[in-house]
Amino acid sequence: MGKPIPMVELWRGGLLESTHLGHAVLVDDTGQIVQAWGDPERIIFPRSSCKMIQALPLVESGAADAYGLTTAQLALSCASHQGAALHVNAARDWLAGIGLGEPDLRCGSHEPYDKAERDRLICDHEGPCQLHNNCSGKHSGFLTVTKHLKAGPEYVEIDHPLQKAIRAATEEVTGETVAGYGIDGCSAPNFAMSVAGLARAMAEFAKAREGGSVRERAMQRLRDAMAAHPEYVAGEGRSCTELMRAMGGRVAIKTGAEAVFIAMIPEKKLGLAMKIEDGNSRASEAALVGILTQLGVLDAAHPMAQKRLPAPQTNCRGFTTGELRLSEGFL
Repeated sequence: MGKPIPMVELWRGGLLESTHLGHAVLVDDTGQIVQAWGDPERIIFPRSSCKMIQALPLVESGAADAYGLTTAQLALSCASHQGAALHVNAARDWLAGIGLGEPDLRCGSHEPYDKAERDRLICDHEGPCQLHNNCSGKHSGFLTVTKHLKAGPEYVEIDHPLQKAIRAATEEVTGETVAGYGIDGCSAPNFAMSVAGLARAMAEFAKAREGGSVRERAMQRLRDAMAAHPEYVAGEGRSCTELMRAMGGRVAIKTGAEAVFIAMIPEKKLGLAMKIEDGNSRASEAALVGILTQLGVLDAAHPMAQKRLPAPQTNCRGFTTGELRLSEGFL
């Protein structure tokens, strides 16, 4: 077993203050590891970084076409959104379009991350509902498959036909047997896999083209929907949205809780997966920017890249107090 390596550091006053260790893997279109940092076989929960895998049954089953889903809705099915009005209304309209509603969701509710929507709820004396959950788009996709298959309403149960289909798809695209599962924040099962397995799956998405197999067409549609609608995948101010915009739709990326990050890079037919050991997303974002700039698909001078690397640290008076740096020897 390999060990995590130093990837990102925080410097203050000319001194090293913190170090973030992690693992990252690049896989090509043949399924081979091109480059690896740390331990490629480190078993992780991919958390929300694997939502496009979880959305495969939505497209492959024919449910997406049966209900005429748009590319924006496909992007939303892969989202960890802000709970902004854009996202809430899109999820509400989606459910209404398939004859269902907010009570049919099984993701639970939480306060929206979007400040404008949060303030609106406060001013209107309303509480958040399940549509505000950052996973309501994914769960709208789950409900669409469930209705299409005429399966039971408890779609997050591990033995539900939907979850069985997701598990099968997960094992097929990662090329490995799932290492177990945990329950995610939205109550859905999250299947464990190696960092290399997750990168292998992203390489499959990266190389997928129109005119291929049912699986390839599904992958291509989901990947391209994410890249075309970054505002639905996350939201304003979020790394997924801002960095996909910065790359002009050339690359689709997705974060996951506990500092997991993936990228699908079609022009190079490469898949990337990474995990920062301490779960700090500032480090996963910085490491992602470092790798994408090294690969030549992201301009290191772009403001959205600079925001995350060197990610200047400022205090309450606006003074710059430090910055993030890539660890020596990482790239």
